[in-house]
Amino acid sequence: MKPINEDELKARLDPLSYAVLREGATERAFTGQYTDTETIGSYLCKACDNVLFSSETKFHSGCGWPSFYAPTADDAVTLIEDRSLAPRIRTEVRCAKCDSHLGHVFSGEGYDVPTDERWCINSVSLVLQEKSN
Repeated sequence: MKPINEDELKARLDPLSYAVLREGATERAFTGQYTDTETIGSYLCKACDNVLFSSETKFHSGCGWPSFYAPTADDAVTLIEDRSLAPRIRTEVRCAKCDSHLGHVFSGEGYDVPTDERWCINSVSLVLQEKSN
C-alpha cells in the first residue's frame, strides 16, 4: 500500500475526522453518526477503506460511541498501550493498514458479548458500507 498523503487526506476529510484519525482526538459522546445505528454492513476506515468491523459484532453499550465486541479480523487493527491518562492505562485501537486512530478497546466490563470486550470506536473514523440485498 502506498503511504497516506497527509495533505490529500486533510483536504478530503472534515476537520474532526482528521483530528481523530491522524491526531488521536476523540469525538464527543453521543454525537456520532453510528452510535445507535442498526444498519447491516461493514465499517471501514475513513482514511483508507480497510474493513475494520461488522454490524454483526456491533452492540449497544450506552457509552456514547459505536461499540463492537471484535474486529473483522485480528490483522485489521493494531493495539497500542496508551498512557495518556496516566496512571490509567488504556489500549488504543489503530487501523493496521494506515495507522489511523480509531478509539480504544476495554475488557472485563461485564457486557453480555462473546468476547467480554468493548471496542469503543469514534464514528468519525468510520464509513458504513451497507450490505446490498
